[in-house]
Amino acid sequence: MSNTYLGAHLVSKRTGYTHHGIYSGDGNVIHYSGFADGANTGPVEETTLELFHCGNGFDVRPHKEREYSASASVKRARRRIGEDLYSLFNNNCEHFVNWCIDGDHNSEQIDLGTAAVSSTLAHGAGVASRTAIAGAGSVAGLSGSGIMSGLATVGGTVGGGAVAGIGVIAGAGGLSAASLINSTVLADNEALDTEERESRAVGRKATYAGAAAGTAGGVAAVSAMGTTAGLSAAGISSGLAAVGGTVGGGMAAGAAITAAAPVAAAAAVGYGLYKAVKWFKD
Repeated sequence: MSNTYLGAHLVSKRTGYTHHGIYSGDGNVIHYSGFADGANTGPVEETTLELFHCGNGFDVRPHKEREYSASASVKRARRRIGEDLYSLFNNNCEHFVNWCIDGDHNSEQIDLGTAAVSSTLAHGAGVASRTAIAGAGSVAGLSGSGIMSGLATVGGTVGGGAVAGIGVIAGAGGLSAASLINSTVLADNEALDTEERESRAVGRKATYAGAAAGTAGGVAAVSAMGTTAGLSAAGISSGLAAVGGTVGGGMAAGAAITAAAPVAAAAAVGYGLYKAVKWFKD
């Protein structure tokens, strides 16, 4: 306990994550207990240092230019004791401690996790698109005719053809990603301050704008990149092959990239703009 000091940001390692608290003096820690005690979420509480780290030890995370003094940080923490609005994605123990010290509702764990999950979702959207296209058409598989047949069948569900099929597959992934991000890391929470809630509201709108832009951009790339320009059957085949060629693949790879782009855009634009708005507000 010799390396602790009033207002210190304490970090205790767990399996696959870290738990955070703020040292409040006399061997005590204020933390968002969250899942620290089991499956059910718990409130902001003051506990002993030993119960905080549960035998896992702890480190002190430095804040070189903290917004609030040690005593002010502890007062901010005490004001939230009893709050029971924990959310793993948008109001966790790390968010809480950073808010107490810097006034910034931020979690490095969530930032890194969002980037990793976004990449996984984009990859998944690409794989799913290949599967859907291969099985949808009258010509099965991922040959040129199979891909065009599959896209036409998918597009037919909304009264269109192969062009509409590209839009449906790309748009579905983008909208799903936007919905997931908006219901987790950018979800509203009444425990948050006004600036944080406003920043998240901007981010939520931007995820859908990013998904739409990614979908439109994918269709435009298919139209423009091939040796046959436009969105005729020959143009789509040529464009998908050209897009896929950027990663050493063919039409199937092009379809996967076109489907993955809106997912990546939804995450990048939405979460990125949320972070930018927070930065400007600060």
